[in-house]
Amino acid sequence: MAGTQIATPDAPAAAVPGAMAGPAAAAGSSFHAALRILPPAQRQAMFEIYAFCRAVDDIADGDAPHAGRLAALDAWRADIAACYAGAPPPALHSLCAQIRAFDLQQQDFLAVIDGMAMDVVQDIRAPDAATLDLYCDRVASAVGRLAVRVFGLDQDCGIALAHHLGRALQLTNILRDIDEDAALGRLYLPAQALADAGIPADIAAGPPQALVAHAAIGRACALLAQQAQAHYDQADAIMARFPARLVRSPRIMAEVYHRILARLRTQGWRAPRQRVRLPRAQLLWIVLRHAIG
Repeated sequence: MAGTQIATPDAPAAAVPGAMAGPAAAAGSSFHAALRILPPAQRQAMFEIYAFCRAVDDIADGDAPHAGRLAALDAWRADIAACYAGAPPPALHSLCAQIRAFDLQQQDFLAVIDGMAMDVVQDIRAPDAATLDLYCDRVASAVGRLAVRVFGLDQDCGIALAHHLGRALQLTNILRDIDEDAALGRLYLPAQALADAGIPADIAAGPPQALVAHAAIGRACALLAQQAQAHYDQADAIMARFPARLVRSPRIMAEVYHRILARLRTQGWRAPRQRVRLPRAQLLWIVLRHAIG
């Protein structure tokens, strides 16, 4: 999949129900870099959220038959329900402690699982706008809703930030990962963007790998990039209302992914494409600047 906003590091993670990968799974990622500057209690809570997301993401992208992956996601639903019922499985005691400490909402954990299930039930291909937005809300903005509680942000503004920044990051992931997703039989570019780019309906409905090689794919991607930029602008305006110390981590994530989007727009999407990454030195500079700012 294109990956959730925190599901893009190179390190392996647990992929079985109830198994939490822990902080080690985040090592080497931009997410990990954004969390290192948090106070210890917040950092541990975010690592637990991260590990949950990695575990269910790995299930959705795994090689098991569809029925097995759906059963594994159902097992996670049961495990999350057990946490809220006060009887967590041993592997989730630490996550359960963070749920209590930061009043994390069960519906947000379940939304993430539901988003992963969307990739399992049927490969997403050229979705309509409503389906794409629901997917982004579940796999990215729901994670943001958990995160803003950990960061201690005002509820209304925090939810608005999760809405816009989650969608900005997820759309950037989609634009960065179109080749990897096409290899899995998935295409998250919306049908309307493909039509507006002049791609014929029969090609848009065909195999994703053939579609992403179409000469007009760049125009469709550029349209989605405009949507992503609008969400970054909204997220930046919301973060400007908070003291810098409260939004250091989301600002790091926003800047890292916004720079990736800018590089994608400069490079374009005509095949063959090179995967865009930020140099490690640039990532460290972004973290340092926000840590001391």
